[in-house]
Amino acid sequence: MGGYSGDEYVSVGEVPLPKVDNLRKVSVLPLVFLIFYEVSGGPFGVEDTVGAAGPLLALLGFLVFPFIWSVPEALITAEMGTMFPENGGYVVWVSAALGPYWGFQQGWVKWLSGVIDNALYPVLFLDYLKSAIPALGGGLPRILAVLALTVVLTYMNYRGLTIVGWLAVLLGIFSILPFVVMGLVSIPKLEPSRWFEVNLHDVDWNLYLNTLFWNLNYWDSISTLAGEVDNPKRTLPKALLYALILVVLGYFFPLLVGTGAVPVDRELWTDGYFSDLAKILGGVWLRWWIQGASAMSNMGMFVAEMSSDSFQLLGMAERGMLPEFFGKRSRYGTPLTGILFSASGVLLLSWLSFQEIVAAENFLYCFGMILEFIAFVWLRIKHPTTSRPYKIPVGTVGAILMCIPPTILICIVLALSTLKVFLLSMIAVVIGLVMQPCLKYVERKRWIKFSISSDLPDLHGNNQASNDP
Repeated sequence: MGGYSGDEYVSVGEVPLPKVDNLRKVSVLPLVFLIFYEVSGGPFGVEDTVGAAGPLLALLGFLVFPFIWSVPEALITAEMGTMFPENGGYVVWVSAALGPYWGFQQGWVKWLSGVIDNALYPVLFLDYLKSAIPALGGGLPRILAVLALTVVLTYMNYRGLTIVGWLAVLLGIFSILPFVVMGLVSIPKLEPSRWFEVNLHDVDWNLYLNTLFWNLNYWDSISTLAGEVDNPKRTLPKALLYALILVVLGYFFPLLVGTGAVPVDRELWTDGYFSDLAKILGGVWLRWWIQGASAMSNMGMFVAEMSSDSFQLLGMAERGMLPEFFGKRSRYGTPLTGILFSASGVLLLSWLSFQEIVAAENFLYCFGMILEFIAFVWLRIKHPTTSRPYKIPVGTVGAILMCIPPTILICIVLALSTLKVFLLSMIAVVIGLVMQPCLKYVERKRWIKFSISSDLPDLHGNNQASNDP
């Protein structure tokens, strides 16, 4: 994926970062599965691609789309995450390139899109259980179950990132295995001709692209945990590569099995259809395993996303963008205030429908990705000699060209959004534009304490000019 250098973390201003202790640091394997759950969690939720566009386009989508979107995003995350290996991730990248105002906007839209995304998982968890426990289908029992599940998973985040990381490993193995079994039992029933079914005159492009986009984004989320990673300049690029392979195979193989072993009825291909396929191919026992795996997968995605969201808020507080209390850690080293704020957002947004959540988070996520691409290219142009422990092996022109296909895709996703999603998302963006000056006013008035961590380098060091040509 590129080359490493042995340099220490040095900011744009070439100010070295002091050493920190290695307690509770995340190693490669847990990091791979944290990324897996940030991005994917397994094939649960990809069924709509077949329903929207048929088998051929669904399969092609999960082969081609990663090269347009996932690979560039993962490469940029590897370069920028090792250039700035601290909590806050993409907020720090944008701040270094465009200044703290736009860094705050990046933090706001990405945190909000992450919280919106996380509101899905308790709901999806219960959707897979309601066939066994019908009372969870609605009303007070469902509300109480969402609340209880959110509290339990939030507590796991509070207990520490290493616990979350190894939990992700166990949940990941449990979630992947039933699809391997389903693939084996389906071999006698496979008919390859089914994979090539397509009708270009009957494609729901909005649903198709939004489902692909939702299932293959958030590679950059792991950057907000970079300060908690053991030797991030080597661990992060490796983990991103392994996770990319795992995610693509985790989508493509089950779709290959499901569309090839059973005659395709597109109307049936909606959320949860893999459990029906499991019953057809393997029996009730396999269906129960798939349903259990889906429930566990949603738990894994919840804890991984909340870790990213809460450490992002901690990183922003350490940079003085948020009040100091956001930077306080619990005795387990976790960002207590960030966890509580993220959990509150999840509960407030859990009333939205699945389609609305996916569309709204995609819209906000696109705003953040545009800022990331600009920051990546700008830092390549303005500070080409600054230390990059991992560097994508392309020059400035190559960096610009690499960002063009995903930017075009972003424009398409934005153009296909509904008026309701557009208006709600623009309101959220405007709130962020106003919030940052308000927080600065509060800081000047000293109503709430803000501070910048002395352990972090100056993103705009006075001596940077001497390091640039």
